[in-house]
Amino acid sequence: MHICVLGAGIVGLACAWELRRQGHEVTLIDQATPGAGTSSGNGAQLSYSYVAPLADASIWGQLPHLLLAADSPLKLRPRLDPHQWRWGLAFLAACNARTAADSTARLLSLAAVSRVGFEAMRAELAPDCDFSATGKLVVYRSAAGVEAARRQIELQQRLGAPAQAIVTPGECAALEPALAQYAREIAGGVHTPSECAADCLKVCQALAAALAQRGVRFALGHAAEAFELRSGRVQAVQTAAGPVRADVFVMALGTASVRLGRQLGAYLPVYPLKGYSITVPVDTAPGAAPRVSVTDTARKTVFARLGGRLRVAGMAELVGEDLSTPRDRIDTLIAATRAVFPQAARDFDAPQAWAGLRPATPRGTPIVGRVGGAPANMLFNTGHGALGFTLAFGTAAEIAAQVAATTP
Repeated sequence: MHICVLGAGIVGLACAWELRRQGHEVTLIDQATPGAGTSSGNGAQLSYSYVAPLADASIWGQLPHLLLAADSPLKLRPRLDPHQWRWGLAFLAACNARTAADSTARLLSLAAVSRVGFEAMRAELAPDCDFSATGKLVVYRSAAGVEAARRQIELQQRLGAPAQAIVTPGECAALEPALAQYAREIAGGVHTPSECAADCLKVCQALAAALAQRGVRFALGHAAEAFELRSGRVQAVQTAAGPVRADVFVMALGTASVRLGRQLGAYLPVYPLKGYSITVPVDTAPGAAPRVSVTDTARKTVFARLGGRLRVAGMAELVGEDLSTPRDRIDTLIAATRAVFPQAARDFDAPQAWAGLRPATPRGTPIVGRVGGAPANMLFNTGHGALGFTLAFGTAAEIAAQVAATTP
C-alpha cells in the first residue's frame, strides 16, 4: 500500500522506517527539514525502564508550589482557550494512583517494544548520534520523594521492568562522580543501569538519509493544509505544492495534529507542554561532567552527555503555541547546571538554546491508531509528551501492525 506520513520528527520518521521495512510505498510530508522541530533539542534520554507519568497522585501535594513559586519548573498562562481548560481538567482527573498505574503499564510495554526497534535500526544503520548506554540516575531532594520512587519501582517490577535500585546520596556520587558536591543536597535516587542517551536530531538525520536511499519520497517545505475526502475516507492531503494521494495516512505532527484532526471530525486531547534545553561543551577533566544521565526531580531537569557536549533540558509550561526562548528560562537551566554539576561546562556565554512543544495527553500515554470521528484510513501517532524519542519505535510498530490489518 501507499502510506503518507505527516510529520518528519522522530515519531514520523520511525513510522516511515517501520512501514518501509514492511514493504509499503511511503511518502513523508513536513513543512521543515527532518527532525527540525521538537526532536531537535529534546532531553536526549531514552528512558525505557523508569517511567513515572506526570499525571500522578503526588501532583496534588505539589500543586501550590508548582503554580505559585517563583522558581517553579511549571508555568501556567491561562488563556481564553476551551481546549486548554478541557485538557487541564482531564489532567487533574488523571492524577490518581489507579490511572498512574495503568499509564505506567502502557508506557513500559511500549518502551520495551521501542527499545527493540531502536536497537535494530542502530544495528543496521550505525548512526553517528553520540549514543551511550551508561544508565540513568533520578535524584530526589526529600525522603518523601524517595519513598514515592520506591513505590514506583515496586509497581514497575511487578510489571516486568528491568532491574532498578534505590541508592543513597553516597552511592549516587559513587555511580556518577560529577555529583560529588551535589550529593549533600539530595536524599537519594533511583539507579537504572539499562538506560541510554543519544542525540535525537542526529538520529532523525540518519533515518531521513536511509529512508531516501530506500525509495521513500519526501515532500518537505510545505505544510499539510487540508484533506480531500470521499466516501468517508481521506483521498489526499492538500499542500501548497499540490495534493498527495495515498491509501492510508498517518498523522504524526505533534501538537499540530489537533488542528488538522479537528478538520477531520476528531478531537485529540493533546496540548503543548513547552520545554527548554541548552547544549554546552563539557569540561573533559575526569569527574567534571556527568557520564551517567541524571534527572533532578525537584528542578524537573534532565542532564544527558552527548559526546563532548552536555544537554540540559527541563520545565513544563502550558502557554499555548509559543516557541519563544525567554532569557530567564535559559538562565534557569544554566543555574541548574552550575548547582548540580559546577565543573561540567567550559563555557556558558553562548549556550545552544532551544524551546519545543511536547505534545502531551492528560494521562501521559500517546494516541496510536484510529480516533473516533476521523476517517477509517487516517491513523494518528501523537501525544508522546516528553517520551517521544523513547517511544517512537514502539508506536511505529503499533501503527505498522494496524496498517497491515487495513484493507485499502
